[in-house]
Amino acid sequence: MKIDSGTTAIVSGGASGLGEAVARNLAGSGAKVCLFDLNEEKGKALSAEIDGQYIKVDVSDVESVEDGFKAARAAQGQENIFVNCAGIGGAMKTVSKGQPHDFSLYEKVIRVNLMGTFLCASRAAAGMAEAEPLNEDGERGVIINTASVAAYDGQIGQVAYSSSKGGIVGMTLPMARDLAASGVRVMTIAPGIFLTPLLAGLSDEVQASLGAQVPFPSRLGLPGEYAMLTRSIIENPMLNGEVIRLDGAIRMAPR
Repeated sequence: MKIDSGTTAIVSGGASGLGEAVARNLAGSGAKVCLFDLNEEKGKALSAEIDGQYIKVDVSDVESVEDGFKAARAAQGQENIFVNCAGIGGAMKTVSKGQPHDFSLYEKVIRVNLMGTFLCASRAAAGMAEAEPLNEDGERGVIINTASVAAYDGQIGQVAYSSSKGGIVGMTLPMARDLAASGVRVMTIAPGIFLTPLLAGLSDEVQASLGAQVPFPSRLGLPGEYAMLTRSIIENPMLNGEVIRLDGAIRMAPR
């Protein structure tokens, strides 16, 4: 799919981190970009900067998501691209000090990361499937989800997070197969250790230590590099139904 002034995109978690980098990259080519995010201050500021739209959306809430899609489409038309970047962390062992993992925390992480991804992707797909084809291949849209290397190499204390990201990996191929007849592609990116707002708050020493774990390049990944891969996926029509690790060849140790 060619990205230009006729392209319309929605990015969840688009006000900061990986989502912000994607939004800036797409808007830089003239695309109309709508941000779904809970952070109103950052969302409004970024949308004004890139001449886009901001809608406060809780991806874990059905009504909020459906209202968000209605508002986005009313403002800028049917999206051709949807990128799922919204997500949360949450660290706790399966058993800690004799107590089982807090179920409410597990449920929250699954609800935001996994169910939120599915909720947004399925709603985006329903709209794309009814749109006019964009090219001679009959392509109608691209959905890109965000997993993590934790889906494969979950560390101690990441049972909830790894479960949520593993679910995203698992839905990629069947969702792509479901939507193939509609001309909608589905891909997932599994980032390694990236310089997101969470890590940016750590000391330089800690950041350097984390970066040193990456075989090459031995540093934290940059949000712009995630956005570069997102763009490559959008522009390459044969990328479909696959998960791409974007991690500098890292394989996470148990802790």
